[in-house]
Amino acid sequence: MEYQIDKEKGIANVGNTDRLKEVFARAGRGEHLTLGFLGGSITQGSLSSSPETCYAYRVYEWWRKTFPQAEFTYLNAGIGGTTSQFGVARAQTDLLAGKPDFVIIEFSVNDESTEHFMETYEGLVRSVCGAEFSPAVLLVHNVYYHNGGNAQLMHGRVGRHYGLPAVSMQSAIFPEVVSGRIENRAITPDDLHPNDAGHALVASVITYFLEKVRIGALDAAEDKAAALPAPLTANAYEHSVRYRNSYAPDMAGREQPVLCGFAEDAAPQDGITDCFKYGWTASHAGDAITFHVEGSCIAVQYRKSVRLPAPVAEVVVDGDTEHAFRLDANFDETWGDKLELDTVMEHGKTGLHEVTVRLTETHEKDAVPFYLVSVIGS
Repeated sequence: MEYQIDKEKGIANVGNTDRLKEVFARAGRGEHLTLGFLGGSITQGSLSSSPETCYAYRVYEWWRKTFPQAEFTYLNAGIGGTTSQFGVARAQTDLLAGKPDFVIIEFSVNDESTEHFMETYEGLVRSVCGAEFSPAVLLVHNVYYHNGGNAQLMHGRVGRHYGLPAVSMQSAIFPEVVSGRIENRAITPDDLHPNDAGHALVASVITYFLEKVRIGALDAAEDKAAALPAPLTANAYEHSVRYRNSYAPDMAGREQPVLCGFAEDAAPQDGITDCFKYGWTASHAGDAITFHVEGSCIAVQYRKSVRLPAPVAEVVVDGDTEHAFRLDANFDETWGDKLELDTVMEHGKTGLHEVTVRLTETHEKDAVPFYLVSVIGS
């Protein structure tokens, strides 16, 4: 069934379309282009019946059908249950390393509508827009279909500041659900993740905007300067660095990291959604691992497991045990292990910090070891 929605209302910001028009021109010339998608579970394709029925692949198909003379590479960098804070930390390896010509950024139902996530989102936007190969960027704002919630208020401020095109499911699809013209269970089984019909609707809002730009039916905003404008926020996250066992930069000649009971996970990673790889494991109380991390913001990623019981750890920054942060690997949900990201310092002193993760609680019959995925310095 094809649902009728007002796709025009889905255009949240026309923005500056110069980069997008240039990509269209290159596609018209038959060039080889890469289409990149960075986001959470909706971008990954959660609850679509196949990888080919998710919104991202449908948008890729629109490009292929619209420009049959061109060649396209599909680069889906969506990872479920992750925010723009993780997105900016992995943008270089998971997205920008592929040098995409066109990028969709989709984190508006993963981020909360807070100043913190406005800053991490801005860092991501600056990282992608500032890439030397100047990709065209489109922001996509998905929505919770039971209450209309998302982070569009904060994300929209960032998008307008950088003159970026944006489309909104809060404006295009959600009103039809509220009115009853579209029954929510017809497009989403959980009021968040679209089914195939929901993914088709999301894709249609995006491709409607792309088509209007392609045929010149939109009045674009004034041209923006070539350089990025001054940031809206403190912008501590633009150059985030992940410390993993595959990459842990030396800091002032210090060994990196120092292992006291933790062991490297040397198993190969099977794609970017195979999240629990290139980290470190530990099983005994007192096991510790220490990093030296550059920046003013520090976050820790670890596994919260549905297999119980699991160990509990704490993270201490610069030896300040009075402000130790608890890392509880026990997950009280049933849908699967979660890649948890906890901010343990934000806008602290800029410079080199000592970060120690230490197991504080283990059990005789722990089902899994503690898994430290990465430490992120920003």
